[in-house]
Amino acid sequence: MSGKEQQQQKGAANAGAAKTAITPTREENYAEWYQQVVRSADLAENSPVRGCMVIKPWGYAMWENVQRVLDGMFKATGHKNAYFPLFIPLSFLEKEAAHVDGFAKECAVVTHHRLKVGPNGKLIPDGELDEPLIVRPTSETIIGATFAKWVQSYRDLPLLINQWANVVRWEMRTRLFLRTTEFLWQEGHTAHATETEAVDETMQMLRVYADFAENWMAMPVIQGRKTESERFPGAVETYCIEAMMQDRKALQAGTSHFLGQNFAKASEIQFLDADGQQKFAWTTSWGVSTRLIGALIMTHSDDDGLMVPPRLAPTHIVILPVLHKPESAQQVLEYCKALAAELRTQQFAGRGIEVEIDARDLRGGDKMWQWVKKGVPVRIEVGPRDIEQGAVFMARRDRSAKDKASMPRDEFVRGASALLQEIQDGMLARAMAFRAEHTRRIDTREEFEAFFTPKRAGDDNSPSEIHGGFALAHFCGDAAVETDVKGRLGVTVRCIPLDGADEAGTCVITGRPSPRRVIWGKSY
Repeated sequence: MSGKEQQQQKGAANAGAAKTAITPTREENYAEWYQQVVRSADLAENSPVRGCMVIKPWGYAMWENVQRVLDGMFKATGHKNAYFPLFIPLSFLEKEAAHVDGFAKECAVVTHHRLKVGPNGKLIPDGELDEPLIVRPTSETIIGATFAKWVQSYRDLPLLINQWANVVRWEMRTRLFLRTTEFLWQEGHTAHATETEAVDETMQMLRVYADFAENWMAMPVIQGRKTESERFPGAVETYCIEAMMQDRKALQAGTSHFLGQNFAKASEIQFLDADGQQKFAWTTSWGVSTRLIGALIMTHSDDDGLMVPPRLAPTHIVILPVLHKPESAQQVLEYCKALAAELRTQQFAGRGIEVEIDARDLRGGDKMWQWVKKGVPVRIEVGPRDIEQGAVFMARRDRSAKDKASMPRDEFVRGASALLQEIQDGMLARAMAFRAEHTRRIDTREEFEAFFTPKRAGDDNSPSEIHGGFALAHFCGDAAVETDVKGRLGVTVRCIPLDGADEAGTCVITGRPSPRRVIWGKSY
């Protein structure tokens, strides 16, 4: 077949394909699809500062819901919120060698404290600081210095603190929500009298994150322990939750670190125990960030745009009044207002159902597609005929945009909360099925490398962007082997699953003995 004939055939196939609101589709270009979903849902945009983002109202409302729920979960486990400085003295980072090595290449450094007008009329830095300040990449060191003042006796423990803040990590390759130079997060920091208490805290917060991911984000996760090469700098152990995105890559959605006494010794967090003995505290840290918004997008969204789990949706139901007939417009609006008020009396996931009436002077189809792309769970259309029938015309975001049905108004109102939960449950089930479909037990090096090697696809024989998944395979634990695999295939051990059973075998790469299987995958 000639090149011209191939193009004609491809064009005919595309002409017959269903149109989507987002182009390119996930299959055509996943990375660009993601950017288009963010843009079309009006979630965020790039800022004038390279690598930073402006989070727009719809995106920030989602983050506020994440904050609200997690903050309640933290407080329910005994934690209190505080706030610590944005700037960290350089000497603080130097106290913990592994920590400073881990973050040195990502730090933003402040060296001057004012500006002056230079010879060419431009502003230049002036007033060099006695000691450079680091814009916090994470707060273990400065919080450790504060804990050293707060903790004197075993009676001061445990100390359970969380802060909601921003951090800066100087990233070279950025992507909205997933990896930006500045991002928003929470970081928990705790100090304990015993190792057992600190380990229990580490695991408790990992479970909190997993609970939130699955029951609020509708995103299934694997709880696991990181290998030594993937461990948080300075930690004794790092635990994580790992999720599979729709391009089959892993995304580390949260981490919880057992820091042992490393940071306590560096920051001199000491206390007198019940026997009057001076001891170093045992500490932990744990955090999640606005990366969760990116995870939500890539777990659930489709080729028509964003899809938001109802439990985190800024708006649960949008009402679209049909107002093209002036003589009935006021009646329709009044009906919609009464319907919204009735729905708002219903409770869902600990808050009232959030309803918005979109009465903008736009074409009905344009409004409808805007809300589809923003991912609102339920859309209601109301016109004169619906009023006559005491009905509403309802569509669910988890189904085709054309899948709409009329139903009695009273029935819809009574069942609104159950409908939202049904959508939430369906999204989790769909994500779990997707992960199961793309998780494979692998026992040979040949199968492992084939699994993670891009397949050739398309008329131009280019590598397929979407391939692989999670490989459950044995690993000997050698960090050098993991480094080699990462360099050749872009694959790392995502975690050693906590629910995995001991299973003697041989490493899929080296053939050496291995005590159990781990999760391998490509990642963000």
